Amino acid sequence: MTVSNDPLLVGLDVGTTNIKAVIFDLTGQPVAAASVPTPTYYPQPTWAYYQAEELWQCTVKVLRQATAQLDDPRRIASIAVASMGEAAAPLDTHGQPTYDVIAWFDQRTQPQVDWLDRTIGKDRLFDISGLSLQPIFGLAKLLWFKENQPDAFARTVRWLNMADYIAYRLSGVQATDYSLASRTLALDLRRLEWATGLLHEVGIPPQILGPLCPSGTHLGPITAEAAAVTGLPATTQVASGGHDHVCGALAVGVTKPGVMLNSVGTGETIFVSLSQPLADPEMGRQGYTQGAHVVANHYYVFGAAYATGASVEWLRQVLSSDLDYATLIAEAEQVPPGSLGVFFLPHLRFANPPYDDPKGRGAFIGLSTDVKRGTLFRAILEGLSYESRHILESLQTFPGMAALHQIIAIGGNTRNPLLMRLKATIFNQPVTVATVAESTSLGAAILGGLGAGVYADVPSALAQLRRNEVVVEPVADQVALYDACFRQVYRQLYLSLRSLHHTIYQLQN
Repeated sequence: MTVSNDPLLVGLDVGTTNIKAVIFDLTGQPVAAASVPTPTYYPQPTWAYYQAEELWQCTVKVLRQATAQLDDPRRIASIAVASMGEAAAPLDTHGQPTYDVIAWFDQRTQPQVDWLDRTIGKDRLFDISGLSLQPIFGLAKLLWFKENQPDAFARTVRWLNMADYIAYRLSGVQATDYSLASRTLALDLRRLEWATGLLHEVGIPPQILGPLCPSGTHLGPITAEAAAVTGLPATTQVASGGHDHVCGALAVGVTKPGVMLNSVGTGETIFVSLSQPLADPEMGRQGYTQGAHVVANHYYVFGAAYATGASVEWLRQVLSSDLDYATLIAEAEQVPPGSLGVFFLPHLRFANPPYDDPKGRGAFIGLSTDVKRGTLFRAILEGLSYESRHILESLQTFPGMAALHQIIAIGGNTRNPLLMRLKATIFNQPVTVATVAESTSLGAAILGGLGAGVYADVPSALAQLRRNEVVVEPVADQVALYDACFRQVYRQLYLSLRSLHHTIYQLQN
């Protein structure tokens, strides 16, 4: 047997559900992997947080487990990190956390969002950052932190997004790539500079944000301390990574307009590459967000569905935490299309584009005594698919959007064959499921390889990858039914329930 001496690349994915380390060869094939659950704390309704040191220790654990699977870890050339986009660690002058890492989906910052709306305005913020004004973004979290934890804020000299923080723990270098900076509400998207005027205006010192750099920038070699605890060789080079969804787009080659990436994880994105940012403020009013791609001189727009995998897991936990997904899928397969008239609105964390409404709530409608758990599960999968179509169709109405000619799906929930079939049928378009092992980690690994000089550039890196793809076709005899359900019922659900959900919010707050 021939033993390869080719370099290996490590991609870390610090995600909402799991922290994963995957080691790839140069063709993108995984040779070792490890994963642990992301420890998350929920102190009260709408709040969630992580502990930075605990996330680092989990990272150390998965790296040690993954590197231990190799015959020769010295082949590892590089590492880069992908992470969720709107969670950051506040650090003091010694690099120690001064407070918790507020989770990306935490909603405690609504008062700060209301203040930003009154003081700066949604349209101006969109014009600067390309983002709609939502509670998840970094600037809202910084304002909450300053107002509610003033002593900790006073000791804070740096705010590092999670991939930035883990890269700092690996290399000793503090930096923020453009794709993660895009999720702060504080990046001037056209200039790719921190919006210092805006930051001064809202009372946040610009220097608290990390030095900016492109994804795939070489940060330096791993520190001796990090090498000792992770099992990575001392020769490992660390590069800047990026936002998890955008890293996933890189891994499957979604870098140019005309192709939609459907990244289906705990949350979901409808992701379309752009050659330049779009300026229509209505896009921001509807909750769509733009940002810098991890590929230099490219941009993207996406609509996020904030509780896709979370909706599936929520129902499983409600029914029974011991219930396996295979059973639920099998039961749902036996339910007729349309779920006996049951519809599900998947706004469990807040409303999704084209509705920018943090007060939105989820709902089942059409329930009867005929409805069993398989019916509920199928209704959730149908609702998630309707929601994806609604996000995409509304996005495509904006000037400057290229015609769509392909849909590529990635993420853990693509392993649900019924969900993929429903998406293809409700989109009425084939969905290419990219069976890339851990696409987010692979995107990060590619960036690491670029930073270490293993790959010359993005095109040559993508040309070396070996991909397996499965095309899921629409179920032809179900297209008309689902189209009618979408147009006649689903598109009306949020509008019909909005006033009730706002009343519920007011009663609870």
